Amino acid sequence: MSPAKDERRIVDAGDGLLLHVERAGDGPPLVLLHGFTGSVETWAPLRAVLGRTLTTIAVDLPGHGRSSAPGKPERYALERLADDLTRALDALACDRVALLGYSMGGRAALTFALRHPDRLAALVLESTSAGIADAARRAERLASDTALADGIERDGVRAFVDRWERLPLWDSQRTLPAAERARLRAQREANIALGLANSLRGAGAGVDDPVLDRLPEITTPVLLIVGELDPPYVAVGRDMERIFPRARLAVVSDAGHAVHLERPEAFADAVGAFLRELPSAAARWR
Repeated sequence: MSPAKDERRIVDAGDGLLLHVERAGDGPPLVLLHGFTGSVETWAPLRAVLGRTLTTIAVDLPGHGRSSAPGKPERYALERLADDLTRALDALACDRVALLGYSMGGRAALTFALRHPDRLAALVLESTSAGIADAARRAERLASDTALADGIERDGVRAFVDRWERLPLWDSQRTLPAAERARLRAQREANIALGLANSLRGAGAGVDDPVLDRLPEITTPVLLIVGELDPPYVAVGRDMERIFPRARLAVVSDAGHAVHLERPEAFADAVGAFLRELPSAAARWR
């Protein structure tokens, strides 16, 4: 791969989807996949740090940020997105990449790792599960996400964000500086109702089949990052660490679900150290 140049690009993934991609820096490529309601802006602080030694490739997921919002929910499926990402990497002349995904983006990263293992050098999963194994709980989540999607389209994004930010999952973010909370809210509100709604309908946790029993297929090094204030995902991380062939778990203190936002320095340190330890990274990770 030739040295990267900073750029923004729209990649035509076909069948009505245009993916917005931002590349910056120079060095081995690290792809960044944000969570639900996020965008490439999610990663700005991390890219500023890791971009000194890596090429960061941030992608707006379907229906988010500057990527398009197809009208069919099935176009948002994580299996489709995994294949779409290979087209984006081909357009950027990237062969093998490290992949970092947060929450929904982490589930997308897992799907990519299972479908395209030859393109993967390493995997970082932040606050990510391998799906909902219990069929009844999965059905409940599907019904809940469907109702939430309908509400987004009925009431609009601003009303949805009002409700979303009151969820207990985000309690640990109440101590963030006011300017940071305002920036986060503005980024969430910049999304459109159709995109967020169809993202839930096509790529929500209730839609996807669980893949916990397939984790042994992923033989690349894996870093799992969770916040100690997010006990459900600490438990999930410990379970996944035992199942992956080559994984380690980092539990970051004083952080909840969004470790990269709540403890950005600790998050960047953990990711940077993990990637530097990859064997023969400079020679093979291209």
